[in-house]
Amino acid sequence: MSVEAAKHARELLLKEYRGMLSTHSKSMPGFPFGSVVPYCLDDQGRPLILISRIAQHTHNLQKDPKCSMLVGERGAEDVQAVGRLTYLAEARKLEDNVAIDAAAERYYRYFPESQNYHKAHDFDFWVLNPVRHRYIGGFGAIHWIDQITLANPFAGKAEASMIDHMNADHAKAIAHYVELAGLPATEPAQLVGIDSEGMHLRIGQALHWLAFPAPCNTPTQVREALVYLAHAEQWPKNAEADA
Repeated sequence: MSVEAAKHARELLLKEYRGMLSTHSKSMPGFPFGSVVPYCLDDQGRPLILISRIAQHTHNLQKDPKCSMLVGERGAEDVQAVGRLTYLAEARKLEDNVAIDAAAERYYRYFPESQNYHKAHDFDFWVLNPVRHRYIGGFGAIHWIDQITLANPFAGKAEASMIDHMNADHAKAIAHYVELAGLPATEPAQLVGIDSEGMHLRIGQALHWLAFPAPCNTPTQVREALVYLAHAEQWPKNAEADA
């Protein structure tokens, strides 16, 4: 059960891209302080955020890095009947230039508009190192989970190469994924992320994660999955897609 719950919790973290970050208030000691933050997952599968040095939550984290981020299924009519995850963590600001560059390359693919204000407005990348997780998969499905993160085997040059190739040469295949998964077709989709369990598409300002039919551990397996989906007539039943 814990393995299955961890999988569902990780999928929720992948499907969503914004959460409620709760920090310990510096100006109001003893009170939690909540703020909304966009995020993507880094090469180790941890939430990566970009926050301003003058923001209240940044001052709070500088004093006490202990925090949590609440993530819930978007667009739910009954929020108590769907999945939600409380990700307890210790936040750490990235200081190493190599790590910052890698984070920036990944984060900008997901949130390209952030590139305009990152350096101009004193924003920094922070990673949320997991401590424990509280996952609720609906009524009665309540779990404490110690580990849900999964390292991305493609992070870096391999992922960037696959993404560039798909966006440049296989726009029709990407459009087919959108149609197959029932995603909005208001704007052309761009592939922005690939992990072992699925892929992220960006449509306008929204991000959507689509699961592969089966986990992929090599670029060859990713290619096979993408080709299979490009010719599929319906989305595989064992691969969930967010709507």
